[in-house]
This record gives sequence, structure tokens and C-alpha cells, in this order.
Amino acid sequence: MAIFAMMLNSCNKGSSLKIHDVPLQDQTAGAQNKNETSQQLTDQIASADTVAAPTKEISNNIATAKDNDEDWDKKIVKNADLQLQVDEYKKFNTSIHNSLKQYGAYIAEEKQQETDYRMENSLTIKVPVAQFEDLVNSLGGDGVKIMEKNISSEDVTGEVVDTKARLQAKLAVREKYLQLLKQAKNMNEILQVQNDLNEIQENIEAANGRINYLQHASAYSTINLEYYQYINGSTADDEKSGFLTRLTSAFSTGTSVLGETVLFALSIWPLLLGVFVFWIFIKKFKVKKA
Repeated sequence: MAIFAMMLNSCNKGSSLKIHDVPLQDQTAGAQNKNETSQQLTDQIASADTVAAPTKEISNNIATAKDNDEDWDKKIVKNADLQLQVDEYKKFNTSIHNSLKQYGAYIAEEKQQETDYRMENSLTIKVPVAQFEDLVNSLGGDGVKIMEKNISSEDVTGEVVDTKARLQAKLAVREKYLQLLKQAKNMNEILQVQNDLNEIQENIEAANGRINYLQHASAYSTINLEYYQYINGSTADDEKSGFLTRLTSAFSTGTSVLGETVLFALSIWPLLLGVFVFWIFIKKFKVKKA
């Protein structure tokens, strides 16, 4: 009987342990399912972000683009700065405006001004790259003196291709984020994906803008042209006045100011006379009172 009682007691303990173990396992499994759901979205976002980083596939695309992609046609940005002194300003000005049409060029900016010494005009000209050299060489001839001429060029072919490759990577990332947005189950997940999606969209727009700028800059070269004519017998030395010239000008200005002051005083002589008489009267009144 004693042995039977001991066996019955041990069986009760074993059954009680099993009863408590089962709910604990169920609770742990439920918590793991919730954690796995949120962790799954986080892992998917992390995996989507890795696409934005440069990969071997993107590098291979850049390498093979040299043979297959039209973007690897040379894209060179050319700029020229010219300063000309002309004998006949109006004639040259009319000639420039008329000749731009035959080169397919247009004026992006123009600024005219005239001083006591000279008339001048500043033009910013956009010209197709194929006509760049012809237009620059045509800016000369009789009655035109080239005072300054600077030409520069920059090859942006590599930057265009690289930016396009990165743009393709960003587009692939955006597609993955759009899929994650459809899989989001609550507002927090939607906001998390949407914030990252907005940042990617900004990067895509910036890349598109850069590509468009480089393509336009390489298609149309820029010429900054300044031309002028001295007038009234002036020369370049007249624009740089020396000390004696400035001293004479200052003396003349002082004389003019003094003359204007005297003329102003003469124009208000009745008022000045009245003030003088009043001052004499006050002075005599004070003397009598004393």
C-alpha cells in the first residue's frame, strides 16, 4: 500500500507539470508569430535598401554600355569667353543678331549699357555644339579687335552614364517599396514605407534633372560675348583716371557746390535780412534791460 501511494503521488506531479507546460508554449508561439510579422517587414525594407547601393550588376552595365549605349557618344560641354573692341558698334551689333540664325544659335541673355566713354553690350549665346567653332571663328574681321579669348571644354560622358545607371537602381528600389506598401497591415507600417518611398522619389527626380542638364549643356555650347566701342574721342586711358585728374574733378565739384550755395542764399535774401534785423533788435533789448 505504501509503495502504491508513492507511485500515485509521483504520477500526479507529472500530470500537473504537463498541464502548466502547454499554455506556456502556446503563449511563446503567439509572441514569436507577432515578432516574426514585424521583423519580416523590417527585413524586407532592409533588403530593398541594399539595391540602392552600387552592385556588380550596375558596374557591369556601365562597362558594357560603352559598346551598346548611345549615351557613350561623346558629350562635351564647351564654353567660350570673348571680349571685342569694335569700330562701329551699331553695325556690329546688327550683324551679330542677324548671323546667329544661320548657326542655329539663340541669345539666352543680353545686357546693354552706355557711359560717357563707351557703348557696350554683353551677350550669352547658346549654339549647337557642331556650330560652336564656326560661330567663334566668325566673330572677327575688319574693324574688330579681339581683346580677350578663352575657350574651355569638359567631357561629361562618364557622368551621364553613371547617373543613368544609378537612376535605374533607384527605380528598382521604388518598385520594391511599392510592393511593400501593398503588404503593409497597419498605419505604422504604411508610414514607415511611405517615408522611405518619398526620399527615393526625390533622389529619382534629382537624377533626372542632372541628366537633362548635362544633355542640354553638351548639346548647346555657351559663348559669353562682350563687345564695345569708345565714343566722343575717348580711349581706354580715359576710363582709368589718375590722381591729377581726380584732384581737378574734386576741385571743380567743390567750386560748383560753393556757387550753388551762394545762389541759394541770394534767392532767400529777404528771409536772411529779416533774421538779421530780428537778431539786432534782440541784442539791443538785452543791452537796455541790463
